[in-house]
Amino acid sequence: MAAPGVEASTAPGEESETETETETGGMRRTDDFGVETAEEATEPSEPDINELCKDMFTKMSVYLQGELTATCEDYKLLENMNKLTGLKYLEMKEIAVNINRNLKDLNQKYAGLHPYLDQINQIEEQVAALEQAAYRLDAYSKKLEAKFKKLEKR
Repeated sequence: MAAPGVEASTAPGEESETETETETGGMRRTDDFGVETAEEATEPSEPDINELCKDMFTKMSVYLQGELTATCEDYKLLENMNKLTGLKYLEMKEIAVNINRNLKDLNQKYAGLHPYLDQINQIEEQVAALEQAAYRLDAYSKKLEAKFKKLEKR
């Protein structure tokens, strides 16, 4: 095997190979025909893994803080909505209490007017009866007048 980046010398009729080192520390071979063959990659060195872990934990921390912040904001929004809903229900309760009070007042006033309304109904019935009596009296007086005129002509 030749040093990295150096072609191995080959005998005539044999294929020549070139070895190059990859970014991960593994070796890659390329033969004359352009076909690459890979060797087993070596693990990155310890400082790289530590840096990657730190970066991962930092990013995960930022992500989780964002999720928790969003959740807290959602709960604050729900809390505000609940408070506003509670205030609206209190306003509606006050309106319902006022309506109930006004309805009771109207019922009491109606109860106080009820005897007068009964008197009005009685008077209306008496007026209707009196009107019927007046019509009958008028009809009777017309008949009487007609008889009187008939007797006068004789």
